[in-house]
Amino acid sequence: MEDVLTEMPPPSRFSKEDLNNFTPPSPPLPSPFLLFSSLNKPLRSSLLIIALSSPSLSVLNHVATKTLIGTLILPDIPLSGNSIEPSLRDKSCNIYTLNGADKSVILVSVQYSVSAERSHAVAKLLISEQIIPEKVLILDSVQSRNFRGKLSPDETFAFKLETSTERKGHSDGSSSSPLLKGLEYFPSGSMVDGLAAALLSRCQMRNIKGTLCVSWPEFGGSGVPMVKSILKEILPSLEFRMNSDGEDGYFKLGQIKDNPFDSELYT
Repeated sequence: MEDVLTEMPPPSRFSKEDLNNFTPPSPPLPSPFLLFSSLNKPLRSSLLIIALSSPSLSVLNHVATKTLIGTLILPDIPLSGNSIEPSLRDKSCNIYTLNGADKSVILVSVQYSVSAERSHAVAKLLISEQIIPEKVLILDSVQSRNFRGKLSPDETFAFKLETSTERKGHSDGSSSSPLLKGLEYFPSGSMVDGLAAALLSRCQMRNIKGTLCVSWPEFGGSGVPMVKSILKEILPSLEFRMNSDGEDGYFKLGQIKDNPFDSELYT
């Protein structure tokens, strides 16, 4: 006599698709939104700099001449554990303006990973009717899984990708010069994904002069001086501060963000 407790159950008369019909759909996620301290009219910026990589987040965190004006709230990311004052340890997306002569420059530090499903929604907020930039610079890292070639942790380099509007502006003999002059283009066959790809695609769709700078290594102190020199070349008057003990916070924290999610690719 067969043991009914250990006998394999008969095959279901329903397929997996049929069974899924009995499962209630997941409730839609709340949309991300911008929150400003005071905003009576759209922010018009000569340059919007968006930091995604750990080295660029460290550099932007130590810009001395900036003022916090707003934040992007992503309901997926819990706010518990964040400090009152902006910190690299926070899971936040803060928006700053520069003081002095560069006050038309806006800085955005994205200190959490954005999933593929949310990348385009976040990109639409950062480049939208509320934030209207003339040029956009996106700072991200080279992802080893998307790079065609060998990557050594001892190497330090950076590449760029541009929208057609940015490339046309300095290739047709006009007076405008490229935002990143000394960098080569990202090698053919390599790809960029995630929020960086969504932001550059957003610039392309809106005919904005957009540039994506991807640097290597993804983590580690050697990438910080390179990103800092790139920003200083674009904004010579940019000033940086150090921690009270004179040590850059990046070297204490190491990897700032979690590993990014897969998303649509931009080549």
